[in-house]
Amino acid sequence: MGWILVSYLIFFQSLLLHFSSYQCLSCNPDDKSVLLQFKNSVAVVEISPSFDRCDSYSPKTASWNNETDCCGWDGVRCDSELGHVIGLNLSCSPLKGELLGSNSSIFKLRHLKQLNLLSGDLYPSPIHSAIGDLVSLTDLTLYYLRINGDVPSTISHLSKLEHLDLTVESLDSTPRLDSYTWNKLIHNATNLREISLSGVSMSSVGESSLSLLTNLSSSLLSLHLTDTKLQGKWPTDIFRLPNLQEIHILLNENLRGELPNSNWTSPLKTLFICQTNFSGDIPDSIAHLKSLNSLSLFESNFDGFIPPSLFDLTHLIFLYLSDNKLVGPIPTQIIKLSNLLILDLSGNMLNGSIPLGCYSLPSLFILSLSNNQLTGSIGEFSTNSLKYLELSNNKLQGNFPNSIFELQSLINLNLSSLNLNGVVDFHRFSNLTKLEYLDLSNNSFLSVNFENNFHYILLNLQYLDLSSCNVSSFPNFSAPHLKYLDISYNIIHGSFPKRFQENLLLFWKEISYIDLSFNKLQGDLPILPNGIRYFTVSNNELSGDISLALCNATMLYVINLAHNNLTGLIPQCLGTLPSLWALDLQDNNLYGSIPDNFSEGNAFKTLKLNGNHLKGPLPQTLNHCTKLEVLDLGNNDIEDTFPSWLETLPTLQVLSLQSNKFHGNITSLGTKLSFPRLRIFDISNNYFIGPLPTSYIVNFQEMMNVNHNQTGPKYIMIVMKGLHRELTRILTALTLIDLSNNMFEGEIPKAIGELKSLKGLNLSHNKISGTIPLSLGKLTKLEWLDLSWNQLKGEIPMTLTNLNSLAVLNLSQNQLEGVIPTGGQFNTFDNISYVGNPMLCGFPLSRSCKGNKGRSQGSTLDEEESGFGWKAIVIGYACGTIFGIILGYNVFFAGKPQWLARLVEVVFNVRLPRTNNRKRVIRLGRN
Repeated sequence: MGWILVSYLIFFQSLLLHFSSYQCLSCNPDDKSVLLQFKNSVAVVEISPSFDRCDSYSPKTASWNNETDCCGWDGVRCDSELGHVIGLNLSCSPLKGELLGSNSSIFKLRHLKQLNLLSGDLYPSPIHSAIGDLVSLTDLTLYYLRINGDVPSTISHLSKLEHLDLTVESLDSTPRLDSYTWNKLIHNATNLREISLSGVSMSSVGESSLSLLTNLSSSLLSLHLTDTKLQGKWPTDIFRLPNLQEIHILLNENLRGELPNSNWTSPLKTLFICQTNFSGDIPDSIAHLKSLNSLSLFESNFDGFIPPSLFDLTHLIFLYLSDNKLVGPIPTQIIKLSNLLILDLSGNMLNGSIPLGCYSLPSLFILSLSNNQLTGSIGEFSTNSLKYLELSNNKLQGNFPNSIFELQSLINLNLSSLNLNGVVDFHRFSNLTKLEYLDLSNNSFLSVNFENNFHYILLNLQYLDLSSCNVSSFPNFSAPHLKYLDISYNIIHGSFPKRFQENLLLFWKEISYIDLSFNKLQGDLPILPNGIRYFTVSNNELSGDISLALCNATMLYVINLAHNNLTGLIPQCLGTLPSLWALDLQDNNLYGSIPDNFSEGNAFKTLKLNGNHLKGPLPQTLNHCTKLEVLDLGNNDIEDTFPSWLETLPTLQVLSLQSNKFHGNITSLGTKLSFPRLRIFDISNNYFIGPLPTSYIVNFQEMMNVNHNQTGPKYIMIVMKGLHRELTRILTALTLIDLSNNMFEGEIPKAIGELKSLKGLNLSHNKISGTIPLSLGKLTKLEWLDLSWNQLKGEIPMTLTNLNSLAVLNLSQNQLEGVIPTGGQFNTFDNISYVGNPMLCGFPLSRSCKGNKGRSQGSTLDEEESGFGWKAIVIGYACGTIFGIILGYNVFFAGKPQWLARLVEVVFNVRLPRTNNRKRVIRLGRN
């Protein structure tokens, strides 16, 4: 053993001799000075922990000091020969200050090969052109939260770049990369392996510039161009690059392209083409991508069938083809994808039954087939991995599958808008201990049963929607995290049980949304938890007062108690709730005055108090509601002059004061732009006198704008669901003026012809004289015109034949004379449009204009509305879009005849809210 000890001693002695002559490598002093200068010019800041590139944050610059060697500092790497700093990685240490601005010291590190920075600055800043001086860079990662300005063209000087990442995460900063800089960069940096420019604007980089990527055929591995505002056509040859493994081109809605039909030779592993304008089919050739594990083509315009060959890609774990135009059945070959974790085919036009393989894929944890046309029944699941199951909005039918209650990992279950039947005992969902989201709504043949004698807990449930599920009793369960409850459109009857009230106040502590509308509830309103934000119990049979306890729910932003039998006063405190933006109390038995303490800066957008017994005058604090869009006070007993002070409200779109006791002349305050956004002006059935409100009519800017700046139908959000929400959308897509049943006099102002978007005009039952102005012929959008029961004279202008959209015309009971115009829509009107004008002649009247003074058909009609009421109007509208307009108008405002509601219920198989029979009958024929 002695010889071994001697050998060790000799070895250690030689090591000591070696190290005694060796100088430890130290950091280059100039580089150390540069780094300390950089540290002093920046600060470490905190950013959201959701940042996906870091598990945690560490202030790496904290270890930098003058007493230690910089080659040992966190985030710093030196070369092994001269001690120059060649790597600076501060990726998980967000910084604020001069990172790459004009005064940044980093540009002095001329040997730098790797630069990785993360900015946590609140203010966008540009990259200085000196970035081009770091010619040794192979890795440049500037994963800023905020960066703006042009990417300097000098970045193209970095010819050794292999990895380039300029990803932007912030919405308030958009750096730009022009085609000149892109072209030079791709031409010079021929070794680029990874390119990530997500969030960088590349709108000027067209197809020819993108085609330069084929020059990187031997090097390019990864290409991420998400949200880069690319437009034009995507070069198909990029898909054929021989070494490319990742392509991400999401959120480029103007980028066209197609998938190649042949020669897919690249070893692609992930292919994401989402929210683009790509089109065409998914070719069979996609089966050549044998290494593909993630495929996402959602929200583009792909069409055709899903090719069965797609399911030969047995490495797929992620398939996301939602929101396209795919048709046909789901191929049964899906059973081959035994590794699949996510399958999302929702939002297409797929038909046929769900393949049995979907119920048994062993690793699947997301299955989303919603919003298709799938038929048949839901099979029994034999997999235990599912966490998200979404089959809503299909044509599936049959019994509720019992195997769902065995999916112990289930978090989200959405089976809404199907044709399921049978009885579901709700307590069985308590077996699904991880369930957070449950939606069984709109299954009219399904019956969800709460009738049991025991209390159970759904520990993680947050969202529950059981609307239109034939629920007949109140839910009874504990759910400490419940936030959303919708049991509307059911058959729950009787008063609120004590147990439900206890749940509201004791067990559902986090609830913020409750919808109990369209049931048969009776008795008093429940006491709401203080944190509630949305509460609707409309269209029930509730009675009693609105309790002052409602005022404790200070976070409310929507209250809908409409269409009940509530009595008493409106609590004054409702005008002071800071977040309340929708208050709907229409069609109750409320009396007293409107709250007069609307606070300044309030959030009100919708205020609907119509159909009660409220008295006036109007509180002038309503002018504090500067965000108000809908004000409906119709069908009350308000007695006041016209509230001219409302004309200053900048966003008011709907004003209904109809069927009250408003009186006097209407005069403007002279505001420069009065009612600038008004689209519906209804002051009918009051006691206004004097000339028509011309000063307002000439200022209705929104009614003058034919092409409104909007991508879809303009509507105001009202707290209703289903059909009623759509009717509201129809309602506010129109513009109308209704001044009928007053005592206005004088002539129709010519300026009314400038309201080019007007669709409905009713001036009937007044004392209007003079002639019909020729300018009405310019209202080419007009669908409904009622000038009946006035004192108009002269001829019917030929210009009215220009109204090609006119579906209903009523000129009856005036003093018009001469020949009725022909042509256009005038050839479709019956004599009912002209009765009570003895001097008129021609078609459709029987009175000839050649001296024949025969009695016109319909002249014997009784005086009551000349037979031209709402019934006649709707009959006239039945074949045109105006039917929907009138229907929306009736649902929105105090509900005109109940026969209309019954007609709609029969035609559309829906339930509409009832108006109270006690409401005031429209006053007619007062002149």
